[in-house]
Amino acid sequence: MMACQWCESVNVIESTNTVYWELPDGTKAIEIKETPCIECLDCNMTYQTDDTVSAIEEQLYLINTKLLDKTMSYQQLINQPRLLKRNYFDFSK
Repeated sequence: MMACQWCESVNVIESTNTVYWELPDGTKAIEIKETPCIECLDCNMTYQTDDTVSAIEEQLYLINTKLLDKTMSYQQLINQPRLLKRNYFDFSK
């Protein structure tokens, strides 16, 4: 069973929201719509899971960010063609 990371309530739902992400090179931020999130119905906190955050950050490291629009959906971001198959600098895996 899933619980809120902030208040530990089990009254949570999976949803989507809009997030703003700074590109790895720091040149700009992009708006990512329809990003998977967890919504707590008790404390009203909305947040991305660690897996979603990792997926966004890894994708931004592996694609040509100069081709990105200022606004896109999460799925459009994830579907961008990668320059590398994986992040060879992530030693946590």
